[in-house]
Amino acid sequence: MELVELDPDRDAEALHAILGDEASCRYLPRPAQDAVDDTRALLRQWHDGNEANDWAIRQHGVTVGRVSLFSQRPGVWEAACLVVPAARGQGLSRRALPFAIDRVFDTEDAHRIEADIDPDNLPSIRVFEHLGFRREGHLRHTWRTHIGLRDSLIFGLLRDEPRPWRA
Repeated sequence: MELVELDPDRDAEALHAILGDEASCRYLPRPAQDAVDDTRALLRQWHDGNEANDWAIRQHGVTVGRVSLFSQRPGVWEAACLVVPAARGQGLSRRALPFAIDRVFDTEDAHRIEADIDPDNLPSIRVFEHLGFRREGHLRHTWRTHIGLRDSLIFGLLRDEPRPWRA
């Protein structure tokens, strides 16, 4: 597995396996994209201004996911990770996110990284707990999505807290 800077043009077709799939988009604020061009446009929108902290997860030269950290407010960043259905269950998120987390803590003025996770997204919850993030709150009806109003579980990791992957 390797991480390379995300290129919306290069990676759109592969990531359409996630962003064009209704089941994969269940916990995203928007429904699945209809076409690869729609996915490309969405990736460009997400990628603008976020180049140094937006990576494609590649395995055997093929894009199989995306990991991104983006600034929410001064010193606070949010982590997100998506993996194509065919590559799930291989621990890719657990291996990719530490690189991104370390990079943001080491190169940005970040004192906190958080994850905002739908309470029904158990695989994502397990990944962030495994990486040492603490569950800090349950916010009710924070997202109006294509499947209705959804809650958020907030997980946080502070710069000076242990990072299990460094042990």
